[in-house]
Amino acid sequence: MASLMSSSSTLVSGYRTQLPAIRSQQHLQRTDFSGFRFRDFKLLNSKFQIVTKVCPRKSSASTVCSSNSRGGVQLQETSVTKEDRQRLLHQKGCIVWITGLSGAGKSTVAFTMEQILMSRGKLTYVLDGDNIRHGLCKDLGFSAADRQENIRRVGEVATLFADAGLITLVSFISPYKRDRDIVRQMVPPGHFIEVFMNVPLEVCERRDPKGLYKLARAGKIKGFTGIDDPYEKPELPEISLQHVNEKDDPVSPNQMASTVIRYLSDKGFF
Repeated sequence: MASLMSSSSTLVSGYRTQLPAIRSQQHLQRTDFSGFRFRDFKLLNSKFQIVTKVCPRKSSASTVCSSNSRGGVQLQETSVTKEDRQRLLHQKGCIVWITGLSGAGKSTVAFTMEQILMSRGKLTYVLDGDNIRHGLCKDLGFSAADRQENIRRVGEVATLFADAGLITLVSFISPYKRDRDIVRQMVPPGHFIEVFMNVPLEVCERRDPKGLYKLARAGKIKGFTGIDDPYEKPELPEISLQHVNEKDDPVSPNQMASTVIRYLSDKGFF
């Protein structure tokens, strides 16, 4: 946004152009803007500000209303910072990325965490792999390229949620290490917490809550992770959760969720 000041030359969205001085609502109504397009105005502190871009109707090929080569798309600054939102929420935003085979318990742990954190007054949101494919990614299949795009999209959404101050819980198989690493690079160091559901294939297949392993073994599903498509285990996850403890006793979803929540607390996210 750029204020329409008394100066005859004003920098608007990275493009310097000649603008008439605007001093009042009445002055605005009398001013000739025939050479420009204005979508919207707001009167803020008795000064008019442009809400969207101002572009000359006639421009040469070398003059564009843009800061880059992508059709004028550029980052807009905001006066409300991430730190402001963190102070408001009394927490820091982050991405808790829960990865593992189908049937490992990713969604169960994510939704259990959400319940516990909400009971403690913490703002969270779960981005679940199945749920996302009903909306944002419903146009994608399960090819390597589509899986990469699936993770890219949810990574961008998760990054926005984390920037807004939410503890963002992502439960995706996300089988490829490079895709998970790309999302890690989207946020500041330490704000991507990779949680590996370290549950063996035979256990996941025995559970088979959706019957998908049975279909994959029968050849009715192609490219199923763990059967005929690889799962690349995290090399150095922040947290590794196993379905049994050292005594071979089962570990409950509440225990797993508490392990992750304790890590977040220790790292100062709330």
